[in-house]
Amino acid sequence: MERNRVIDLNADLGEGFGPWRMGDDDAMLQVVTSANVACGFHAGDPDIMAKTFALARENGVAVGAHVGFPDLAGFGRRPMAMTKAEIENAVAYQIGAAQALAALSGHRIRYVKAHGALANIAERDAGVADALARATRAVDASLTLLAIALSEQVHAGEGAGLNVAHEIFADRAYVDDGGLQPRGEAGAVITDGDAALARVNDMLAERALITITGKRLKTPIDSICVHGDTAHAVEMARRLRAGLEAQGFSLRAFIEGR
Repeated sequence: MERNRVIDLNADLGEGFGPWRMGDDDAMLQVVTSANVACGFHAGDPDIMAKTFALARENGVAVGAHVGFPDLAGFGRRPMAMTKAEIENAVAYQIGAAQALAALSGHRIRYVKAHGALANIAERDAGVADALARATRAVDASLTLLAIALSEQVHAGEGAGLNVAHEIFADRAYVDDGGLQPRGEAGAVITDGDAALARVNDMLAERALITITGKRLKTPIDSICVHGDTAHAVEMARRLRAGLEAQGFSLRAFIEGR
C-alpha cells in the first residue's frame, strides 16, 4: 500500500444564528483539518464566528471564509439577482468580517470558499467566478481559493493569480459535465458513510470525478468536503477520516505548505 499520501478534509461550520444552531461544530472540529466558516450572510454572526475560530485554533484546524449570498432565510441556497459588482463587494465584505473575527480569536483566515447558490452559479458562470476571485485577490492576494474541481472557479482563481485548491464532495453526486447534481434530485445527497468513503477512495485512486453514469473526469484533488448540516455529518466525517488513514493517507490542511 502506498503510504504518506496527504489529503485535506473540510466542512462548512459556524452555520447557526443567534441562539439557533446547525450541526455539531465542536465534534466536527475534532475530525476535519479545514473549516469553512459562515461569515454572517447565509448563516453565522459575530459571536458564532468568534467561537468557531477559537475552537478551530484550539484543535489545530485551518480556517477559511465561507462566503455566500445575503440570504439568511434561505440559507444562501436561493439564487439572487445581483450584479457582478454587487457580488464582488459582498464577497469582500464577508472576507473582511472573517479576518477580523479570526484575528480577535487568535486565528488567521487562509482561504475563501463560496457557499450554496453562489458556489453553484460560480461553478458554471465565468463572470460570477471572476467576481469571486477578484474580491479575494483585492482583499488579500495570499489567500487560496478553495474551488469546486473542474469548475469555472478554478479558471477564475488561476486567472487572478491566486493559489487554487481543488475540492471534491464526499456527500454530493456529480453529473456528466462535472457539475454537482441538483439537491432536489434523487441521489444527489449521499448520507451513507460507507458509500461516501468508497466513492472518495475511487476518486482519489483515479484522480478523477466519478459521475452518476460512471464517467471519469480527470482532476487534481486537494480537499474533500463533508457538509456539516447533513444528517449524520459527524459520523460520516469520522468514517471518512478513519477510512482514509487506513488507506495510508495523512490528514492535513491543504493550506499547509502553500
